[in-house]
Amino acid sequence: MTTGTDIHPDYLTGTWKLDPYHSELSFSVKHLMISKVKGTFGTFDVTIVTAEDPRESTIEATIDVSSVNTGVEARDNHLRSSDFFLIEEHPTMTFTSTGFDGDATTGEFTITGDLTLRGVTRPVTLNGEFGGIMNDGQGNVKAGATATAKINRLDFGVNWNSALEAGGVTLGDEVTITADIQVALQK
Repeated sequence: MTTGTDIHPDYLTGTWKLDPYHSELSFSVKHLMISKVKGTFGTFDVTIVTAEDPRESTIEATIDVSSVNTGVEARDNHLRSSDFFLIEEHPTMTFTSTGFDGDATTGEFTITGDLTLRGVTRPVTLNGEFGGIMNDGQGNVKAGATATAKINRLDFGVNWNSALEAGGVTLGDEVTITADIQVALQK
């Protein structure tokens, strides 16, 4: 738990912007009930404002869902269609934090927030680990963290599926989203 006196020793207040060259936003979903399909979003932005009281810090993220990349062009085009992301009507997915709690000793944290996908907003919880803060040698202060959330795609109107001849379905309902983020303190 974070308290006013229990703050990670590297903690700094300020506005932090995404370092896109050292960050990745990925997802995975069960496929054919036996394996997982993984992908990334190539274009996204994150702004973090760290407050004196860490529990009052905020995170805003915008993801360009058309930048989805699973390594298979036909699958990526299907994901962009009305069966999945419906990018013509909803080109972005957004996340806005509503709460933060962490453990200064372990660097583990929990962020609650609202995820909007296909025009549907639902609460989600990200569990993560703070990697620390470092000067990059060029005068830039960087921070890193990894966070993961599990969502049910059906909650966001992503209902497409196909029954398998042997039983079961093509896609699982649970999607794991992982953010490996590096941000830079703004001067």
